[in-house]
Amino acid sequence: MKRIWAVVMVVLLWTAPVRAADLMVFSGAGLMKPMEEMRKNFERQHAVTVDVHYGSSGEIFGMIAAGQPCDVLIPGAEKYTLDALDNGWVEKETIRKLVLHLPAIAVPKGNPANVKGLDDLARQGVRVAIGDPKAPAIGRVSKKLLTKAKLWERVQPNIEVYAPTVNQLLIYVALNQVDAALIWKDLTSWAEAKGKIEVVDIDPGRNIIKTIPTAVCTRTKNRALALEFNNYVASADGLAIWGKWGFEPCAK
Repeated sequence: MKRIWAVVMVVLLWTAPVRAADLMVFSGAGLMKPMEEMRKNFERQHAVTVDVHYGSSGEIFGMIAAGQPCDVLIPGAEKYTLDALDNGWVEKETIRKLVLHLPAIAVPKGNPANVKGLDDLARQGVRVAIGDPKAPAIGRVSKKLLTKAKLWERVQPNIEVYAPTVNQLLIYVALNQVDAALIWKDLTSWAEAKGKIEVVDIDPGRNIIKTIPTAVCTRTKNRALALEFNNYVASADGLAIWGKWGFEPCAK
């Protein structure tokens, strides 16, 4: 696998607790912006401390599987929550669909490689970055949609890096280290992307849209507070914050 190196530190993927928290949340790394805003609001409103571990959906699923303490699980795609449900790790009645995750192609400002759609990712000389198909939800989805478009084998020679998180994909594009990356469209609202990247939408007929859910873990030590947080991120106030960061609500 080819490798490239970012010359800046990637976004923080581990939030180390300063003291014992009242609540532990495992969240997809690409959800960091809205999650941090909601975490701070919830702490202020309830006079509690909430720690959030941000990682790839595959990573946080593995942590749940290993029995690490978690009260609320919010991965980047519903598949991980349903797998957790099948294993008895989340409570079925607490699963709430929150917002949609829409894949898109991010390119550096000016689109120097003239990428106009999925087919261009297979063009000779185009430097591509995708998420690791075994780690972040966007990696699994990227492989699926490229396979669906019969492009996976043709794009692979152009892949410069398989990133462990979607956040790192955004940095590679912003630093002009690749010509295109498959990311979640909502990340383009981040300050890190402003004035540095452009978005190329994927044809809806070729795209694969995912759903972000929340659920309370069966091993929670503070179920009442976990339910409060679970309900808050799905409430009208919570959805307004999701919308602020570019996420579309699920259809009712």
